[in-house]
Amino acid sequence: MAKLYFHYSTMNAGKSTLLLQAAHNYRERGMGTLLLTAALDDRAGPGRIASRIGIGEDADTFTADSDLFEQIGAQAAGCACVFVDEAQFLTAEQVWQLARVVDDLNLPVMCYGLRVDFRGELFPGSAALLALADEMREVRTICHCGKKATMVIRRDGEGRVHTEGAQVQVGGNETYVSLCRRHWREAVGQ
Repeated sequence: MAKLYFHYSTMNAGKSTLLLQAAHNYRERGMGTLLLTAALDDRAGPGRIASRIGIGEDADTFTADSDLFEQIGAQAAGCACVFVDEAQFLTAEQVWQLARVVDDLNLPVMCYGLRVDFRGELFPGSAALLALADEMREVRTICHCGKKATMVIRRDGEGRVHTEGAQVQVGGNETYVSLCRRHWREAVGQ
């Protein structure tokens, strides 16, 4: 039975690595996969899912205007599983479209993304996935103190922590740092 999965964490937890490994496992067994990633995150190149450890693969992209049910349905023949990276950038409507892929096309959909932004607020796609996913799995990473990191701060080029601004700003280690809640509170002045 197909399910909608949400694998969530903070930055630098290895979500993309896990996605690429799972997709490889399907293909190694002769099963087709469809990989999707957000068009707005092109740090590894347009339509590319890449991990910090150096592995990567080409993927189809989605924007906020994409109809994912239609996009996936057009490529469903021979597909055993759909993988979605940067799932926090999905709209709530797109999460419902992915639920339809599971329910109506009987295809499992594995989404990987951030749970909260630098302000400690849910991304719209993550909120919808938390509400609709059949299974959720936390991908763990650690704070500099050794505790589980559940939050992330955004820094500018001079290392100053930002507590306001647009929710979406694409960046990596130079911009974001994963912290436990206590150290996040200290960093943002709470």
